[in-house]
Amino acid sequence: MIFTQENEYSAVLDACVLVPASLCDLLLRLAEEPAMYRPLWSEQIMAEMSKALRTKLGRTVSEVEYRRKQMNVAFPEAIVSVPPELLRTVECIPDRDDRHVLAAAVIARANAIITQNTRHFPKQCLDRYGVVCQTADDFLVHQYHLSEQLVLDKLDDQGAGISQDRAFVISSLRNSVPGFVKLVERK
Repeated sequence: MIFTQENEYSAVLDACVLVPASLCDLLLRLAEEPAMYRPLWSEQIMAEMSKALRTKLGRTVSEVEYRRKQMNVAFPEAIVSVPPELLRTVECIPDRDDRHVLAAAVIARANAIITQNTRHFPKQCLDRYGVVCQTADDFLVHQYHLSEQLVLDKLDDQGAGISQDRAFVISSLRNSVPGFVKLVERK
């Protein structure tokens, strides 16, 4: 079981925000020192990410395994074990296939779930567990307002990591997080 410190903000990253490479990269960079939050995921979330990378983006098994390994090495504390019996207690999530995401948040005492599928996580259900649900766009806008310069520095680092500038990275994020892109383009 993973326990968070009282003042540590943590978020379960759903598979849909881990699939787009540039979005996943930025979300994870924001969790590197100096960290803005602590990322969390379960084995089931990683399995869903892997399947989407292979079937929707045509990534090879070795490419997918490399990404999974890198994520787990960089954030060994991110993996959350979800006991099967906990899935039965989060039945307020209408789609059975999404219950494991809330279960991971509950077991890890996460503050938030970051997903592009917010309609799958009804507020009245999440309120029972003290968890909020945000799109990646809303989450990144909030992080930007908390520490504008740090987010811009992380974008610059992301660009440098692929021998590109911030504008290239921002452009690659346009479809995933349009509100965030609009905000940082003003800089």
